[in-house]
Amino acid sequence: MYIKKGDIVVVTSGKDKGKKGKILRSLPDQNKVVLEGINKMKKHQRPSRAIPQGGILQIEAPISASNVMYVCKKCNKPTRLGKKILENNEKVRFCKRCGEIAD
Repeated sequence: MYIKKGDIVVVTSGKDKGKKGKILRSLPDQNKVVLEGINKMKKHQRPSRAIPQGGILQIEAPISASNVMYVCKKCNKPTRLGKKILENNEKVRFCKRCGEIAD
């Protein structure tokens, strides 16, 4: 996966198409990500010690990583990411649109 926790991405397909959000959690084994405020689902929660009132909660559900695109900080547009190795043997991600280093 080219995207990771903390990246700003835009949703490219589905019910939340066009919305921007920050990645809260990355699930690389399932190829999914959880975005802040996007793909909200309702969960019926029984009362417990952690949540004494219980009720219907709205939580962010995972979305496929193929349905999101990284938003470059410099050009502020959705873009693909590439990987390259710098002179000091450090592997970094870069914007394929403008060449800016993403890490």
